[in-house]
Amino acid sequence: MPVYVIIDISVMDQGLYEEYVARVPAVVEQYSGRYLARGGEVVSLAGGWQPERIVVLEFESIDQAQEYLTSPENLALAELREKSITARAIIVPGYEYDL
Repeated sequence: MPVYVIIDISVMDQGLYEEYVARVPAVVEQYSGRYLARGGEVVSLAGGWQPERIVVLEFESIDQAQEYLTSPENLALAELREKSITARAIIVPGYEYDL
């Protein structure tokens, strides 16, 4: 069953963030992830949640998502990520339909 990594991002340093954004897709792809949403306008619907930027990644399994998150390639980008953004992230399982 697919899982989704949902990240709520606030940019602190646009220049460093642009460098991170240029480098991270190759790592996501290397671990068979794919982007479902990557920025764009966010419309708040309820609860006062006003995220600046949302990223949604899809992976085939929670193990695959965790492999990406803890990979040497992703960890190598950690300093750049931590200097450029603040973020909150979750992993959510996909919904399995009864067929």
